[in-house]
Amino acid sequence: MENKTIVVKLGTSVLTGGSAQLNRAHMVELVRQCAALHRQGHRVVLVSSGAIAAGRAHLGHPPLASTLTNKQMLAAVGQTQLIRIWQDLFNLYDLHVGQMLLTRADLEDRERYLNARDTLRTLLDHRIIPVINENDAVATAEIKVGDNDNLSARAAILADADLLILLTDQTGLFTADPRTNPDAQLIEEVQTIDDTLRKLAGGSVSGLGTGGMATKLQAADVARRAGVEVVIATGQVPEVVGRLAAGERIGTRFPALASPLEGRKSWILAGPPPLGEVQVDLGAVAAMRDKGSSLLPKGITGVRGIFVRGDVVRILDPRGSELARGICRYNHDELTRLRGVHSDQIEALLGYGYGAVAIHRDDMVLL
Repeated sequence: MENKTIVVKLGTSVLTGGSAQLNRAHMVELVRQCAALHRQGHRVVLVSSGAIAAGRAHLGHPPLASTLTNKQMLAAVGQTQLIRIWQDLFNLYDLHVGQMLLTRADLEDRERYLNARDTLRTLLDHRIIPVINENDAVATAEIKVGDNDNLSARAAILADADLLILLTDQTGLFTADPRTNPDAQLIEEVQTIDDTLRKLAGGSVSGLGTGGMATKLQAADVARRAGVEVVIATGQVPEVVGRLAAGERIGTRFPALASPLEGRKSWILAGPPPLGEVQVDLGAVAAMRDKGSSLLPKGITGVRGIFVRGDVVRILDPRGSELARGICRYNHDELTRLRGVHSDQIEALLGYGYGAVAIHRDDMVLL
């Protein structure tokens, strides 16, 4: 097995075993498996949930209102406990860990994104295990990634990973809810993530974490478009990490798309959320999809949202389905005035111009 960069995401339900506190016996077993991969020459990244659960347990489970400040307080206390536990457990195998706490702001800003990428890759170059979590102690709703499934997908892109393992308390993705339907079948491999598949995904089952199967699908879609293979599996399978790294068919596997996105396009997909929508006609759809063309103002039929030049927007086909995402060269007001206009009329209409295209092909990711 060739050496790989492997991101292992551990959900709160995996770390606690469904209880109200961290299950250290299971954590040391997971560390043993990651250490075995490390000894084989693989590069291992850990995305660890559990800070709030650790903080609550450390403080004796105080009766607290479910407010943002209380959660931030628990995260501040729990994060120190969590990283200390990971450090102690990896020390058993003479391995060092390095903590990275991220927010969405670190991923949306291009310079901060590159800084985070360089830090993560330098840790890996020095054979240090990065332990990544969202910086819940300072993150507000406006700057949160929101769940560690999607954070792990972005971490996989930052690390230029080969494999993302999403360990949960569920066996994988099923054709129906296995808790209520005895005929539900495990879906072993997913080639296409569509609306039908998304309807099969529900919310958080345990109530301990923020993610459910829906967020895992989102994470899988982001990561596989950047050339990362993704597997959703239960953390209770013996030797699950090593077996998945070796390619054994456990859980639900999402093969990487054939053409991984280059770095800038990975950032478009994994970094900033779209701030607006641009609807296009069928001619523009064909030009972008079949010819690899940029989006010209002529093909735009509608503009929604408030965004500025340089923001990421969703590009919708005439039916309203998302066709692509891209970085806009004009703001929402300018594009509204330019829709349906030939490119050679831009300067005459606006009095200035930023080029002939609304969104350049190099700044666009087709979905």
